[in-house]
Amino acid sequence: MTYSIGEFAEIIGVNKSTLRYYELEGLLNPQRDENNLREYTEQDIGWVRFLLHLKHSGMSMVELKQYTEWRAMGEGTIYDRLHLLEQRKGKVEQEMQTLQESLNILNQKIMFYHDQIKGDKYEFVLYSGQKEGAKDEST
Repeated sequence: MTYSIGEFAEIIGVNKSTLRYYELEGLLNPQRDENNLREYTEQDIGWVRFLLHLKHSGMSMVELKQYTEWRAMGEGTIYDRLHLLEQRKGKVEQEMQTLQESLNILNQKIMFYHDQIKGDKYEFVLYSGQKEGAKDEST
């Protein structure tokens, strides 16, 4: 089964201009019909969804292009692709850890304010290195 650019864009959840841009950048190479109209396949759906996951992981256009090029070259580039994905995974894990730490701080501060509203008054100490009783300048 094949899809027009409009149908494909709707399935994937992107604009047609995004698909054209990906094609221009060499990330996507749809088939063409006898009228030179783009035809996308089921395989294209999987590929673009994977590209979008890579993009959402923070992968740059340069990295996306490199991955796409290696993919087109075949099995001889598996180690290169694996290394690129492992690097991205490490960066995503670091970002997730940073976000989790930020979420924890937000939760602590939110709990502090809920306690203040309920009348449970105490000093908020964000960092364990603060001296006991020291005021948190960020409150």
